[in-house]
Amino acid sequence: MASETTPVYVIGHKNPDTDSICSAIAYAELKNQLHGGGYCAARAGQINQETQYVLNFFQVSAPKYIEDVKTDVRDIEIRKTKGVSGQISLKKAWNMMRSLGVVTLPITEEQRLQGLITIGDIANAYMDVYDNCSLSAAYTPYKNILETLDGVMLNGDENAVYEKGEVVIAAANPDVMEDYIHEGDMVILGNRYESQLCAIEMNAACIVVCMNAKVSRTIQKLAQDHGCNIIVTPHDTFTVARMINQSMPISHFMKRDNLITFKLTEKTDDIKGIMGQKRHRDFPILDMDDNYIGMISRRNLLNLRKKRVILVDHNEASQTVDGIDHADILEIIDHHRIGTLETLEPVYFRNQPLGCTATIVYQMYQEQGVEIPKNIAGLLMAAILSDTLMFRSPTCTAVDQAAAEKLSEICGVEIEEFSIDMFSAGSNMSSKTPEQIFNQDKKKFQVGEHEFIVAQINSMNSIELDEIKEKLVPYLNGTFGSLGVEMCFVMLTNIVKENTELLCFGEHAKETARNAFQLPDDIEDVRLKGLVSRKKQLIPSIVTVLQQ
Repeated sequence: MASETTPVYVIGHKNPDTDSICSAIAYAELKNQLHGGGYCAARAGQINQETQYVLNFFQVSAPKYIEDVKTDVRDIEIRKTKGVSGQISLKKAWNMMRSLGVVTLPITEEQRLQGLITIGDIANAYMDVYDNCSLSAAYTPYKNILETLDGVMLNGDENAVYEKGEVVIAAANPDVMEDYIHEGDMVILGNRYESQLCAIEMNAACIVVCMNAKVSRTIQKLAQDHGCNIIVTPHDTFTVARMINQSMPISHFMKRDNLITFKLTEKTDDIKGIMGQKRHRDFPILDMDDNYIGMISRRNLLNLRKKRVILVDHNEASQTVDGIDHADILEIIDHHRIGTLETLEPVYFRNQPLGCTATIVYQMYQEQGVEIPKNIAGLLMAAILSDTLMFRSPTCTAVDQAAAEKLSEICGVEIEEFSIDMFSAGSNMSSKTPEQIFNQDKKKFQVGEHEFIVAQINSMNSIELDEIKEKLVPYLNGTFGSLGVEMCFVMLTNIVKENTELLCFGEHAKETARNAFQLPDDIEDVRLKGLVSRKKQLIPSIVTVLQQ
């Protein structure tokens, strides 16, 4: 069963036809009814006019477009380490890292990443020798000092910031202290009244009284009059002196420049190299609005969740969605010849010699005892009519025709009238560019070392097919070299007359076609009477020649 967070994509081939789109939608619906959700119909290319007519007629949305099924950052288990304020102390950050079991903390403000601090940064901060101005130079909040020293503030505002002066220890007599205590200093001292009084009179910004020593009312009143804060801590002087710099805010130590971050949509292939070059343990992840959402490490790449797919209406590697090598194929439902696609593990593979994948999907609804919704019945019917050219194709079987007739009853749409409208919508090429016409239904095949493309355009109008030919011939003569194949064939199929004119591009294309169909050597136009099926009539003949 699929989960909502990691859907299983049910997807057809590139340059999808009506069968590819409608079978994906119908099979995803069946899987969702059987398993309670988590299956998503998808497509690997643009929808042609015929298919769009079908979707509009039965009021069904087009499947989600999937450019590729390579893994991206969203497929990695992102650790939801919450962002922290840059004002928290080094000590608090250290304790948070230990309790969370992490080595990096993100510093954020309103979900925006401000910087990063690592456990190494904190360790270095502890080891560095700071001058006695560091606490004020870091603009340390008093509440950090209280938290670090487990202290209590008798006088002053704990939300204020210590921003001027040095940290000194009152270890000498008052007459000596007068020489090294300056206005704005923070003085660490004990319970000696004289020392407390001297620090206050020298206009210290704060006195830190150790060992929970009692502070007299007189001293508190005098400190208040001089604007001097008083902090009382249970720790001794040595401990306070050692710990007080741990109260400095992490913003003073965080890395804020040239941060290496990744977006949710970045491909894991792209980020692996970057992660391998850097010594960082963790990398922040941002959403499409640049908001911080979590962290990943190199170790997370080991538990990568591959995208899961079910392939319908194809099993050729050259026809499938890009990045299929990075995905887990769960099932293949098809009616074509066994192609070149390989899987790492055994999969459910249902391949039947029928005229349409939609017929197989219809059978699966019947086998599972699942009622077919009217709109899904309409899609399946349309797919069968399209792939079998309204039962005229030699690929059509009695099973296909019986399925289409039953689906027609369910959706309440008459077959012949619908077919004419559907094919007319699909063959309306007047507004399309040659590139759009060529790409709307093309498939790539490989036989041994030979690679070739076969595109097919169906029409009920011979005049329209002639117009399409006038557009395609100059276009393909000019662009054939960029297709990356040895040969290219375009089938101009007249559905009514049940024949095809085959356009041939490539040095050996016309010779291959002549050999495949025993045509004279001097023939110019390759016209094939009774040939309407790419799958059952054209491809097997070409494959036979190439294998010889």
